[in-house]
Amino acid sequence: MPASDAVDRPDQPWSRQRLRSTNARLLLDRLRTSGAASRAQLARETGLSKPTVSSALAALAEAGLVHEVGTRAPERGRTAVLYAPDPAAGYVLGIDVGRSWLRVAVANLDGEVVARADVRNRARSSAAMAELVVATAHQVVANSEVAPAAVVHAVVGTPGVYDEQRRRVRYAMHLPGWGRAGLFDRMREDLGVPLEVHNDANLAALGEYTYGVGAGSRLFAYIMIGTGLGMGVVSEGRLFTGAHGGAGEIGFLPWPGQQKPETLEDAVSGVAVVEAARMFGMTGQQLTAKAVFDAARQGNAAAVKAVELEGERIAHTVAAAAAVLDPDLVVLGGGVGHSVDLLLRPVRENLRALTPLRPKIVPSALGEDAVLLGAVATALGTARDLVFERHSAS
Repeated sequence: MPASDAVDRPDQPWSRQRLRSTNARLLLDRLRTSGAASRAQLARETGLSKPTVSSALAALAEAGLVHEVGTRAPERGRTAVLYAPDPAAGYVLGIDVGRSWLRVAVANLDGEVVARADVRNRARSSAAMAELVVATAHQVVANSEVAPAAVVHAVVGTPGVYDEQRRRVRYAMHLPGWGRAGLFDRMREDLGVPLEVHNDANLAALGEYTYGVGAGSRLFAYIMIGTGLGMGVVSEGRLFTGAHGGAGEIGFLPWPGQQKPETLEDAVSGVAVVEAARMFGMTGQQLTAKAVFDAARQGNAAAVKAVELEGERIAHTVAAAAAVLDPDLVVLGGGVGHSVDLLLRPVRENLRALTPLRPKIVPSALGEDAVLLGAVATALGTARDLVFERHSAS
């Protein structure tokens, strides 16, 4: 049966309004996934009749969901008008809450960031941090000149695992008090926007899949190495989070032996890099992982040894992920991930000695923006549905 018969037949058990909505959504999805098209092209590709396409496009344009973006002049026949989704039909908020930085962005329905702010996280309590998130989000929306009512959905990325039933974060050890009950309920109320909460490594993985080096991968793991250690897994374009949202919490894996470090996070995080550098004789009161990597680039012997040890420990992390997941790609990101240029050689060399499983290992393409862009991408998935439903209802 032709697609036009399946959709256009009047004896289908749908109401006329439902039929029109279904046709409109079919066209909108086609425009979003494959780009601008003319009415004739849409009719050919969807199987809808030309009058149905014209009627649906007119309704979408009136609702502000599509707009004309140009024309195409064929070799023969009349010039065709091209249509595309209107990115200004709605907006989303992406929020990345980290121990050191808070990043907030407003993006349109095309995923284009129209305003953002990166703010030092100097909050001394969870309540102060929540207030900083809300205040920064309001300021970014104001700076974007987007009407607050046009922002239809928000997603926040945070360390730890969000418990949907209890509406609180668990395992966010580096953000004291962040797991307090009612904290995110208050943030939702103060933001005035529906808010989803997700693990930061998971969002970084989705960001890398949508905008970075993960695109097209069948199954890849994003390993976030910074203040803590986490992993996000994307399979066939979808996050794998486990039965309770804890998949990827590899920082809890035990480290071999009975002495420090006790867990994989103790061994691999940015703090571990600093501790290793001090163990090898590097000095400095305000020593940071970045300072250690910078010193290694200058040939500092203690720093070089610390980087080599970090590469060995990351190789153990990759070996564990490879054995369980069999990824075709492993992306290294987070604060330590910024220095992957120094780490790739020792990671690959140690991996060869540890396991016959050797996925491709690459640095993150998005750097510090991975979580933020993953939050935007996640918010867009919901926002596009909400915007369509809102305009269809009206």
